[in-house]
Amino acid sequence: MHIPFVRRTLANGLDVIVHEDHDLPIVAVNLWYHVGSKNERRGRTGFAHLFEHLMFEGSAHHDHGFFAPLQRAGASLNGSTSSDRTNYWEVVPAGALDLALWLESDRMGHLLPALTQAKFDNQRDVVLNERRQNYENRPYGMAGIAVAEALYAEDHPYSWPTIGYPDDLRAASLDDVQDFFRTYYHSRNASLVLAGAIPADEAFALAERYFGDVPPGPDVPPVTATVPVLATGSRLHLEDRVELPRLYLAWHSPALFGDGDADLDLLADVLGGGKTSRLYRALVVEQELATEVTAMQYSRELSGMFQVIATARPDVTLDRLHDAVVACLAEVRQAPVTVDELRRSQVQAEAHFIYRLQTIGGFSGKSDQLNAYNTYCGDPGYVGEDLARYGRATPASLEAAAARWLSAPYVALGVVPTGQTALALDGATQAVVL
Repeated sequence: MHIPFVRRTLANGLDVIVHEDHDLPIVAVNLWYHVGSKNERRGRTGFAHLFEHLMFEGSAHHDHGFFAPLQRAGASLNGSTSSDRTNYWEVVPAGALDLALWLESDRMGHLLPALTQAKFDNQRDVVLNERRQNYENRPYGMAGIAVAEALYAEDHPYSWPTIGYPDDLRAASLDDVQDFFRTYYHSRNASLVLAGAIPADEAFALAERYFGDVPPGPDVPPVTATVPVLATGSRLHLEDRVELPRLYLAWHSPALFGDGDADLDLLADVLGGGKTSRLYRALVVEQELATEVTAMQYSRELSGMFQVIATARPDVTLDRLHDAVVACLAEVRQAPVTVDELRRSQVQAEAHFIYRLQTIGGFSGKSDQLNAYNTYCGDPGYVGEDLARYGRATPASLEAAAARWLSAPYVALGVVPTGQTALALDGATQAVVL
């Protein structure tokens, strides 16, 4: 598997990657900044996600909303923030490429002169409302925050949520966020992909024209974090406005592209990937303990998290559900993954890689993949090696990954309906979520 590309680096440090695809007269513009919530610190959380919003509010030479001019030109666009990166993308008719590049370069090099206190206050309120909608007022919405706070030490960069803590956002000043922008949002900490109907030489010339005079910015401070270790397991409960109790089990696991990462990704599919998976057959079909169950290997740059989530059927206790999940995981060591199970999961992984090749832009399109591999691996063409990791997996390697990572202490969180703490896991303590 291969995505053809050419890469050059401008004098100011901006990586520019070009992928030619002349099937349609469109071009994808994809810009990644290597900054996410892991680059924050306690007391100053939520800044990276806040800038995802502020970057759409206008810059020095276009002090208006970012969406309107591009949408009038027929573009689609969006952005997102994770623990490890922030990305922005536009898919434009080829004739509107100059507009997209001009706007992107202006907000990279000239955002702060247009960042007023009024804009800052407005978008901070938008983010606080987003947190209320997507976390505080969503069923089970605070569970992920509770799990992360229990799984990681207080000073670990993955212990706080990407959206940040409300008190930190309210306490932030305009000077605080401007300093954060100067540190991370510049050409030396960014990667630009142009993919679509444009010759490579023309694409590089346009990148130089619009981004070549953007200042390179300071050295980006490294993120230091100890290797996360959970000395003892913990049992927690959280009350929420839900109808059915839900169980969350979480272990530390390998970092993105680390040893065992692909194996645990495949194991998660064997355990919880659809109605033929082991956990689904055991908990939903055979024992009738759960209404749904899933497993996932959540890979991130510094470390990963392996998680199993199961929703209990009415009148099924979380302790009974917990014991059934743990028994299923123990069976992976007693009855290792079969060749047929592994092959089915490998085919699913390969299909996922292929599906992502269908589009050049947007989230997970070819332009996004080139940027991800360039940012995390220093090689935009890493997709072939990434897929090969899954092909090299064996039943023995999955068994070894399970033995190494899933035999360690873990966090068990039970979310129960408000006022029904009797349904919580036995011995669980109240989770405190900020």
